[in-house]
Parts: sequence; structure tokens; C-alpha cells
Amino acid sequence: MNVHGRDFEKATFARVLRGAREGSGATLTLWGEPGSGKTALLEHAAATATGFTTLSCRGTRVEEPLAFAALHALLRPVADRIDALPAAQAAALGAALGRGGARPDRFLIAVATLTLLSELAAEQPLLITVDDAQWLDGPTTACLAHVARRLDNEPVALLVATGQEAPTPGGPWDGGTALEIGGLDDTAAAAVVREASPHADAETVRRTLRAAGGNPLALRELPGSGAVDGPEGQTAPGPPLRRAIAARVAQLAAPTRTLLLVAAAEDRGDQRAVRAAAALLGATEPAWQDALDSGLLDVEGDRVRFHAPSVRTVVHDHAPPAECRRAHRALADVLTGEDRADLRAWHRAAAAEGPDDDVAAQLEDCARRSGRRGGHASAVAGLRRAADLTTSPHGKGRRLALAARAAWEAGQVPAARDLLDQAERHASEEVVAGISGGLRGLIAHAHGDQESAHRLLLRDLRAVADRGRAVELACVAVRAAWSAGAGDRQTEALRVLAGLATDGDLPEAALLPALNQWWDTDRETSAAAPLTGDAVARLGSGSWPLLPPAPLALARGAETALADALRARLTALRATDPTGALVRTAPQTAPLDIARGHWTEATADATEALRVAEETGADHAASLCRAALARLAALRGETPAVTALTDRVLERSVPCGTRDLTATAYWARGQAALFAGRDTEALAWLRRLTEPGHAAAHPTLALLAAPDTAEAALRAGAKADARAALRTLRAWADGTGAAWAQAAADSTAALLTTDADEAEALFHRALEASGAARRPFDHARARLLYGAWLGRAQRRTDALVQLAEAAETFRRLGAVPLLDRALAEQEQAGEGIRRPAPEPSGGPVLTPRAWQAARLAAEGLTDAEIAAQLLLGPRTVHHLVTDALARLGVAARTDLARVDFTDGTYAETDGTYPKADGTHVKTDGTCPKTDGTHPKPE
Repeated sequence: MNVHGRDFEKATFARVLRGAREGSGATLTLWGEPGSGKTALLEHAAATATGFTTLSCRGTRVEEPLAFAALHALLRPVADRIDALPAAQAAALGAALGRGGARPDRFLIAVATLTLLSELAAEQPLLITVDDAQWLDGPTTACLAHVARRLDNEPVALLVATGQEAPTPGGPWDGGTALEIGGLDDTAAAAVVREASPHADAETVRRTLRAAGGNPLALRELPGSGAVDGPEGQTAPGPPLRRAIAARVAQLAAPTRTLLLVAAAEDRGDQRAVRAAAALLGATEPAWQDALDSGLLDVEGDRVRFHAPSVRTVVHDHAPPAECRRAHRALADVLTGEDRADLRAWHRAAAAEGPDDDVAAQLEDCARRSGRRGGHASAVAGLRRAADLTTSPHGKGRRLALAARAAWEAGQVPAARDLLDQAERHASEEVVAGISGGLRGLIAHAHGDQESAHRLLLRDLRAVADRGRAVELACVAVRAAWSAGAGDRQTEALRVLAGLATDGDLPEAALLPALNQWWDTDRETSAAAPLTGDAVARLGSGSWPLLPPAPLALARGAETALADALRARLTALRATDPTGALVRTAPQTAPLDIARGHWTEATADATEALRVAEETGADHAASLCRAALARLAALRGETPAVTALTDRVLERSVPCGTRDLTATAYWARGQAALFAGRDTEALAWLRRLTEPGHAAAHPTLALLAAPDTAEAALRAGAKADARAALRTLRAWADGTGAAWAQAAADSTAALLTTDADEAEALFHRALEASGAARRPFDHARARLLYGAWLGRAQRRTDALVQLAEAAETFRRLGAVPLLDRALAEQEQAGEGIRRPAPEPSGGPVLTPRAWQAARLAAEGLTDAEIAAQLLLGPRTVHHLVTDALARLGVAARTDLARVDFTDGTYAETDGTYPKADGTHVKTDGTCPKTDGTHPKPE
């Protein structure tokens, strides 16, 4: 078919293809009304893509509920390449495409697809065309959307034709270029009419142009249809194009109309299935010839297709419902074999006239198979329809509860909530809770109110038959109570957990002593033996929810033990769950690395995890990452970044009652103000962490922030607040023996005492405390305080020693505000100071993503393995590592093993900070909130 006109569109295609040839991939989304010629444009692009490998697929309404149906069609020509992928990726993609195996992670499937396409493109540029994307099955859509966001450095052009609505913000095709396919100009339109109807007179052409509005399919269908007949300026009511197609179909013989309806119902183009089903309904060879002569249907090899997608839609939608059901029933009868069981079930569902428990059971089996293949979105569709066809209320409720769980697994949180509500209208709360695995409480913990999460989890775990699952729910209930700052509820959840683990004779029972020690924040009873690395490792080897959050490890001085346990989990998760490896570990390791002075590592991990969390809808993980980045920004003196990041945290944490996150945001703002010399403002923020009933009141975070609270109070002249902070620190240090708390208490006490000898002894004890130096920022800060004290005592030589040590640590870390303060103190002590710019390790600039790639390359991972972990394409990883080698001044990948990746090879020097979408925003003091406001301390 000729493509008349469309010069702009053709030039756009040429530009995208040229970019792909040069290694700069892109996604182009075509949208416009039915019949606008999107399919013809895709075919034109494929025909003109000289030197490209071309893969294509098309969404169909009949296959929309079938997991990875479109992906299977897309990759069928290169399926033999799947086994050459890294083993975990090959297994995941093979399982998704129906080869069997364990249930794969849906993001590992996407990573495997990206790797496969990248490997193909390395041999020859690749063009991918996706038609009727609005009808793609959900898992394929998610997979290709993942690919579309990662084509920057791949020689791949992805052309997507979707419906008549523009791609929506946050939708699967958001982020690429969207091109509306509108009407043809009059010259091109006239050429289309004359090509389709060479004998049309000038008046017919004129009327057709007026009625069609430049729509290419309408220009072909309207002449001679009667839709443009009648008085000047008048057409019959209704869309002319649909009327014209319906009129052509109505003129055909009944067997031919039946054949067309069967082809429309089948929608996949399987000529053998269409022929067999049509024959069952009396449409034999004459009907085929008539359909081909009509120009509405084409046959190419063993495929059958309508000459435009709109024809299929009109044929199916204009047919009487009873006839549609007959067509679907015939197709179900001819589709035999186990490999067609899912398709057969959906045709039977379309043929059902009312509730049908047999068909519902088949759809539930179909959903179960989709779930095993990682196609949770398709499982939702199957279970929804199965529930519609179920006769008993209990059965309907059961299937809706299963659908809710599948929606949760697919990341469809609003849908999961809605399905739970529907399920409870047909079955009891207890039944729904048992079947969904306590889903309502899990949703509340991840996306709702923490106190409600605690209540729901403890209520619903009693209905869960699997004892191990019940233990996990109890662990989450403990976390929810801690997050809400509710110690009594935390104790209650621990008691329930102990009963479950002991009664069920589960492995967790042996971990209860260590678990109780982790979570016990009662200073009068927390003088147990120090939490050992062995105890943490044992907890880490259990289920994920058993590991308590990072702030508790920091409070107990167990940051290294927890970091090691998390790294071990990260290693275990890398191969099978790369997304979980990022979004579960990095938000927890980042605060630990901040304390340990690994700010480069914390920044890179949190930035990458934030990117993935945003993509996957992991809101809680995203907030944890923003909170960690806000803390880093405060320590580095990037106040606008602190404000913007904490705005995002508070938008979610305050309504959800997630007090630990709210407290962390207030802490970051308090630190930013304190280090900038705004002492009164700093104290106002930090006081809220101990204010009963305040949204930011949280005992663990108040403890961790106590050194800042004490300093802000002393600088603001509020000694009572400083003494209160000291009591908090001293009680915790005495109860737990945590070195950081002992050092912080001694430094604070030194500032409060008026006895010079006592003050100096306390400073010495703080600096010499066992393990205190393992937190370099805190240790350097103690040196700064001591040096300033010595300077005020006119002991300049001693002061300069302490201040120089502090300044070096602050410079290495990039702690600009305290570096400036240390240098100012040195100047006051009489030292001539040249103020060097803080630059970690004197090192080069790497983006977080390049830093991550280089660090993994240093561990010996290949580009494909790194790509799997960072959810990128191998070619992109190759670019990142190559760039890192150049910036680091390293000759070969093997030399990366000698680079210290924990001590600052990353720095941002352009005044930007990472946003949730992976881009950067200038730290010019502007606020990203739409109303220009920020939360203020009351």
C-alpha cells in the first residue's frame, strides 16, 4: 500500500533510524484516530529500514489476557538465541515464554529481553515495531516499556502505534517521542481517493475529502458507500468510516459475514483456526473467495488479516451478540492441544451467556499458569473474569481475593485494594485475608497508615494457614509498629511472633533471642550482651522481614554487621531478583554507609535504588532513598536539595503515619540548618523528634539525632534541651554499650561542663572510645568541637592539630559546611589557610550509575551481569564502564580492583542533585512543589 503525503512522519522515521545506526536508540510512539494510517506507517518504516534487523508484534483483543503473548510473537524469530543469555536470564525469559521452570521475577524477564535485543543490535541495528499497543497483554507492555526507557546507548529503534489517545504521563510509553498521526492534506487525500476509486468523478472526490477529514481509511472506504451521498454538506448520522465499513459488510452474503466474524473473533491471524471454525458455522470455500474479493480480508501464507484494524473492530462490534458468541464457541472447539488451553479458555469465556463454573475453573487455571510465568497482570484479568462467571458467593470472593494478590504482585496497588473490597462483599474478611495472604495489612504497611497496618496484620495472620507466611506477617507488624513509633504495639507484635514461631516449631524460633534484642528499645532492659555479627548473620539468613531497619542497627552500633548481612542478601538476590536486590537492600545500606563514611557508595546506591523504586511503584523504598539522599545533602551543605527531597518524603510519610521517615526528614532539615549556622531554626526542627504526639516524634530517630539537638540547643542558648539530649545519649550508652552513644554523650557533656579539666578528659574519652573512629564524620566532628574548645582556651597549637585532622576528614567526605567551620577555626587560631574545594579522594567525577557499573566491574562481573543488576542494557553498561575507566585513569577493567570504591570516586560538581526520575535539578533554591511552599517547624 502506498503511503501518500506524510513527509514529516517519514522524515521523523528517517531521523530515528539514523540515530539507531549511530548507536543512539529511541522510542517513537504514533497515536491517532482509527484509520489514520498508523499501521501503514509502521510497514513503511520497516520497508525503508535498510541494514536493520526487524522484529514486530501486534496487540490483539483476544490475546490481551494471555501473559507474554505479544512478547512471544516478537521474539519468535530469535528464540534460538535465548539459551545464550546468562543462565538466570535465560531461565526467566524461557519461563515467561512457556518453556517451564520456576516462577521468574517480572523485572528479570524485562532485563533478559533487553539483553537479548541488545545482543542482536550489536550485530546489526534493530528495528522493533509494535502495532495496536493498546491491546498488548499487560506483562508484554511492562516488559517493552522497561526496554523503551533504556535505549539511549543501544542501536535500537522502537516504533509503537497505539490508540487514539496521546501517551499519558507515567504511562508505559511516556518518556519517548510521541507523534500524532492526523489527517492528510488535500493533495495527498485526493491521491488516496483516486488510487482506491479510480473511476470516481470530481464531485465524489470532493464530497469524500469533505467527509473523511483526511483519514486515509475513510478516504478509501467512503466513495460509493452512500455515506457521502445526499444534499450538500450533509452526511448520515454517526461516524462515516464505521458506517461505510458496516455497509460494505452488510452487502456480503451471510456465510461471508460469518467468515469475517470468525476472523475478527480469532484476531490472531491463524488461517487454519479461522478456516476450521468458520467451516463449523457453514462458511466454506465460496465464502473465502467472496471475502477476498471484497478487499476486506487478505491472506498471506498461513496468516489472515483485515486490510485495516478498524475493519476488524467494526465487523466484531456490529455483529449481534449471539453471533459473536457462536464464533467464539466454534473457535474454542477447534483450538485443541495443551499449548492452546489458555486461548481456548478465553474463547469459552467470550462464548458464555451467563455464569459458568466450568469455564471459570479453566480461567483460574489459566491465571495460575500466567502467575507461574511472571505474568501477574494477566493473572488478574483471568481471575476477574473467572469471578464474573462463578455462581457461588464464596467462590466469587475467593477468586477476587486471588486476583487482589496477583494485582499486588503486578504492582497494581489501587486495583489490589479494589479487588479486596469486592472480595469482601462476597466472602468474609477472614476468608479473604487467608486467601490473599494478609494482603490488606501488607498494602497498608507499604502504601498506607502504619498503625492500621499493625492492626490488620495481627488480625489477618490468624487466618493464614501457612505458618511461615504468618510469621512474616508478624515481622512486618513489628516493623509497622516501630515505624509508627508505637512501642506498646511493637511489644505486642513481638509477643505474637514468638508464639507463632514457637508453636509452629519453625526455624525462626531459634532466632527469637537475637530478634528481641534487636527490637528492644527499653533502656532499662536493653543491657543485654552486645549484638554480635553472628546474631545478625543468623537473622539475615532467615526471611527478609526478620532483619530490622537500619536506624536500629545504627542505634546499637551494629551498622557493619547489618551491612554485611544485607550485602550477603544482595549477592543471593542478584541472580534471581535484581529489582528486589536494589529496592530492598540499598535503602537500608545507604544510612549505614553514611555513618561509616562511605558517602560515595551511599549516594550511588540510593540514587540507583530510587530510580528503580520509582519505576516499579515501590513508594516506601523510594521514600527511604530520598530520606538518605536528604541526609547526605544536609551533610554536604546542599540546602535546596534537602528541602526538595524532604518535601517528597513528607508528602507521603505524614499522611501514612510513617514517623520514622517523617523524623528522618526533620532530622535532615535540622542538620542542614545547624551546619548553615541557623541554630534556632535547627533546634525547632529537631525538638519535634521528641515532642509527644507530633508526626515526627520517634524514639530511635530522636536518639540518633540527639548529638545534633544538643549542639543546636547549646548554640541557641537552650541548655535545658542540651541536657535532655545528653540524658538520652547517656542512658542509651549505659544500657547498650554502643560506642557512638558513649562518644556523643562525652562530647556533649564536655560542652556542658564548666570544669576545664573535666571537659578535656571527656573530649579525650570521646575521641579514644573503642570503635568511635569507625564513624569518621562523627569522629571528625568531635575533633572539631574539641579543637574549637582548645582555641577558645588559647591553646592554639593543640587546637590546630585537632582542627587539621577534622578538616581533612570533612574534605575527603565532601562535608562542605563543617569543612568551612574547621577552616574558620584554624584561621581564628592563627593558621594561614588556603581553602581547597572539597573533592572526594581528589578524585574524578562519576555519575551514580557509572560508579555502580565500575564497582561491579571491579568485582569481576561481565557487562551482561552488571546490566542485569542495574536493569540496563549491556551496551549501556559498556559505555558506562569505558567512561569510568577514562575518568579514573585506569587502563583496563582488571585494574578497577585496585580502586577504593568505598572512599570517594564520585562527586557532583555541577550543582545538581538527583531527582526521582533519574534527572537532575539545579540547586538554585527553587522548590519543586507546585504551590511553592515547604513544611515549616511549628
